[in-house]
Amino acid sequence: MGDIKIDGKTFQERMSHFVGAWKADKRSGDALFGGVSSIVILMGKVGEEPEFFKNNAMHFWLLGYEFPTTLMLLTPDTMYIVTTQKKAKYLDQIKSGRFPVEVLVRGKDAAENEKLFLKITDAIKAAGKKVGVLSKDTSKGPFIDEWKKIFADNCKDVEEVDISTALSVAAFSVKDEAELRAMRTSSKACVALLNPYFLDEMSDILDQEQQIKHSELADKVSNKIDDAKFWKSVELPNRQKLPADFEPDQLDWILGPVVQSGGKYDLKWQADADNQPLHPGIIIAAMGLRYKSYCSQIARTFMVDPNKSQESNYRFLLAVHNLVLKEIRDGVAAKDVYNKAYALVKSRKPELEKHFLKNVGFGIGLETKDSTLILNGKSTRTLRDGMTLCITTGFTDIQNPDPQDKNSKVYSLVLTDTIRVRDVEPVVFTGDAPTDADAISFFFKDDEEVQPSPKKEKRDSRVGAVATKNITSTRLRSERNTAPDDDAEKKRREHQKELAAKKQREGLAKYAESTAGKNGVEVKKFKRFESYKRDTQFPPKVRDMGIVIDQKNATIVLPVMGRPVPFHINTIKNASKSDEGEWSFLRINFLSPGQGVGRKDEQPFEDASAHFVRSLTFRSTDGDRYADIANQISNLKREAVKKEQEKKDMEDVVEQDKLIEIRNRRPAVLDNVFIRPAMEGKRVPGKVEIHQNGIRYQSPLSTTQRVDVLFSNVRHLFFQPCQNELIVIIHLHLKDPILFGKKKTKDVQFYREATDIQFDETGNRKRKYRYGDEDEFEAEQEERRRRAELDRLFRSFAEKIAEAGRNEGVEVDMPMRDLGFNGVPNRSNVYIQPTTECLIQITEPPFLVITLEDVEVAHLERVQFGLKNFDLVFVFKDFSRPPCHINTIPVESLEDVKAFLDSSDIAYSEGPLNLNWSVIMKTVTANPHQFFVDGGWGFLQNESDSEDASEEEEEESAFEISESELDAASESSEEDSDYDSNASAEGSDEADVSEEEEGEDWDELERKAKKRDRESGLDDEDRGGKKKQRKR
Repeated sequence: MGDIKIDGKTFQERMSHFVGAWKADKRSGDALFGGVSSIVILMGKVGEEPEFFKNNAMHFWLLGYEFPTTLMLLTPDTMYIVTTQKKAKYLDQIKSGRFPVEVLVRGKDAAENEKLFLKITDAIKAAGKKVGVLSKDTSKGPFIDEWKKIFADNCKDVEEVDISTALSVAAFSVKDEAELRAMRTSSKACVALLNPYFLDEMSDILDQEQQIKHSELADKVSNKIDDAKFWKSVELPNRQKLPADFEPDQLDWILGPVVQSGGKYDLKWQADADNQPLHPGIIIAAMGLRYKSYCSQIARTFMVDPNKSQESNYRFLLAVHNLVLKEIRDGVAAKDVYNKAYALVKSRKPELEKHFLKNVGFGIGLETKDSTLILNGKSTRTLRDGMTLCITTGFTDIQNPDPQDKNSKVYSLVLTDTIRVRDVEPVVFTGDAPTDADAISFFFKDDEEVQPSPKKEKRDSRVGAVATKNITSTRLRSERNTAPDDDAEKKRREHQKELAAKKQREGLAKYAESTAGKNGVEVKKFKRFESYKRDTQFPPKVRDMGIVIDQKNATIVLPVMGRPVPFHINTIKNASKSDEGEWSFLRINFLSPGQGVGRKDEQPFEDASAHFVRSLTFRSTDGDRYADIANQISNLKREAVKKEQEKKDMEDVVEQDKLIEIRNRRPAVLDNVFIRPAMEGKRVPGKVEIHQNGIRYQSPLSTTQRVDVLFSNVRHLFFQPCQNELIVIIHLHLKDPILFGKKKTKDVQFYREATDIQFDETGNRKRKYRYGDEDEFEAEQEERRRRAELDRLFRSFAEKIAEAGRNEGVEVDMPMRDLGFNGVPNRSNVYIQPTTECLIQITEPPFLVITLEDVEVAHLERVQFGLKNFDLVFVFKDFSRPPCHINTIPVESLEDVKAFLDSSDIAYSEGPLNLNWSVIMKTVTANPHQFFVDGGWGFLQNESDSEDASEEEEEESAFEISESELDAASESSEEDSDYDSNASAEGSDEADVSEEEEGEDWDELERKAKKRDRESGLDDEDRGGKKKQRKR
């Protein structure tokens, strides 16, 4: 058996845990152990193909090894082990612990061996009248037969009770950290063999149209388990490698590999891979591995040139699989998980109900399948944190409505993952192998085969071939999307009236008391500044009674009547130097109330009777010194204003609590990501870690270059996929700004570029064997697969962030691209998209995140006929916050924007002009109560209503005329009839002349013109000059 080392500490810990659960069950009514007072675990001879049941599992769980031809008797006080001399010396390692262990050694003497078994039967009878056994135990051999005979003869009054469930609950099902680590490694090994190895082999075979049997392909995968180089170099789909302490020689097969295709599927995995050829269609691959005694399984369905029905059914299977994973958590009954999945199948696709598997998984670990923990509709087991399950969802033998050949008439779909149960959503150990439809679908047919040839259209002989394709049902683009639905518009207007009335009521209730006393703004106070607390702090230079600039204390010390008087820089308005003759004058102006210079400098009167110094003037012959002093005062003033502004900007920046790091395990990590706003220094990708109360971005350049964001400060969490974009994004919008370097920000973003810069455009080794577009097609498919994998990776990490921050209400939100529109919120034209709670643009900085809950009203500007664009303004409930403008939105998006605002219960109005919002908001904040008393935001609605009314009046006036006006019009037409007849006569004469002149040719007309010129006394030159003068 080699050099065997049993971990005595682990044995004692697990034995104490098991016996503790046993005794606790006795105290609570023997519901689990059935009242047994002793437990017998038998191990017979091990066959050529070892089978793993609960007796094997008990050996592995307690001892770490399997001891054949061994009997274990457990009582609440002692453990007896009957085994051979060779094995007994290894068991000496567990004798010296807290829980007593007695080893009974068998030899070649049959009589002595019988005495050992009799001692065991006496211990059973002494313990009680019930003994726990494994009723489905299949152990065989002379050792087992001998024990059964002695037990039957000596323990006739002892009742045998099956304790399979008790062993599962108290020992095997809930794993400790060491067991979970082994299962995680086992799962990663499964993923590595399936994806990339099996996937690459299968795709190459199909791509080169080779013929291979299921068994041959399975053997290729099976032999890879012994390839040490493969395990060292293999890279998982998430670009990570196996753990550094991974030991390939500890791996062993427990399932398969199984490869199925061509219409024959067995989702119970009872048969090995057959000798049928691999059929391009629905291909199922399943495999299971044991690593350090702990098992895991994985299965995936691959679709080659699937039809619409197969794609639809697979997406539905994925939805069912995700529902099962979502429902599994600590405290949930196993039958409830199955029943919810079954209900979803029954409600969404009842035709698949009969094809749905009878269970959705089972317990896995030391046993390949825990028969007491099956997730079906009848299971009474409750899931607990630390359990590991093999989740299998599938549909078997579905009829294909559009078969490609005789082997495609029936197909099955299945997904299997190994998971760990938690108090929240489970950890999917095999989750690195992608399951989305894009990642498991392969398309090898040419477009010409897939798409039927279009029917010839009848072509109008009067229209050209090119023009035929360009004829549309409408003339103008604006006529296609912007024609509003009358009923929808009517409902929208009614809803908007309700919203406007609601806003008015809320405004009156909120600002019920008049705020005119404060004028809606903060009352200014007289500011006091302190330069020095004591006269001893004055600079030494003041003894010279000159002007001293104290940079440290931001003070100017001036000599006044023989005494140094300090003036803080914030009391000084400016300083100027002027020259008059040989004298230079320095004038220092001070800030004082009542100057009326500007609102910024306006100071309140603290004491109405107080006197203020407006300015001081000093005279000297040293003009250069005064110029230097004036310059220093200006610079000091500039610095003080700058510091004041920075202080004001940083008022809303909060100092976050400290991030509590996860110490006992490795935190969830998303590697190779960039951060925006960018950090100082070289642009390199870092990693994001999820900790107990927040997330941390760590730069690889330095441990000090990191950004911590706490969950309590996260207001919105967005995930934006890389579909139609160059980057995939996780974006955090914060409640309060944080300091990022020297600047503050409310948005922190993690992203990765979706394009692969290392992609080889020149081709690879396969290129010389291919001709046409196959390599380009493969590149496109690889690009799609890479983007889908990026989206899956980032979405999964965003969900982990939301899960970790669930106590702070953090949820993942995704933009709805179909409802987006173009606009200019800052300088560049960007694509703005709504989410469930926001309107966002997070693709390029500066970012735009508008929380719809914060919006008071919206106003559409420049909405008038003939303009191609319009503007959108959001006014926030916090009136001190400046309105947000989104300019230059195409008019084609007008109806979509209106529909979005209306569906979000945001009251909106529209007008033909841009409004001066700074003036409007000053009016609102000056006295909000009076603003709402005067009608509130109704003035915006009235403007748009008056426009509509005026348009309607103009339209009606074109068709309405009174009888009196009609009579007056007829009289006036009679009075003017003479004029009309004369005019018509003149017109007819002119027509006759024109008819006569029609017969003359150009030569005749030219002769007549020359004759007239001569008669008038003008030659050609004079005529030309006059023409030129006329033109000028």
